Amino acid sequence: MVNKITAKHILVEKKSLAEDIIEQLNTGARFEDLAKKFSTCPSRKKGGSLGEFGRGKMVKEFEKAAFALQKNQITQIPVKTKFGYHVIKRVR
Repeated sequence: MVNKITAKHILVEKKSLAEDIIEQLNTGARFEDLAKKFSTCPSRKKGGSLGEFGRGKMVKEFEKAAFALQKNQITQIPVKTKFGYHVIKRVR
């Protein structure tokens, strides 16, 4: 079982916007560009990068989705947390 991963995310308030971002990513848009344009998280300045983190460091819903991804995979359904809707990309 992997105990640490590296991930990026884009945080938005509306599910419909998160779904649109996923669609743009699936058609070739760069994750970093969309993070800088749309994300409400301070990580937007770093293209959405959250760096490396271990289990128990993120809210439960986010952690479950992020650890379920394979390397370079992006969530295909927005992940809802108390902060809003996340589009997550696992880097490693």
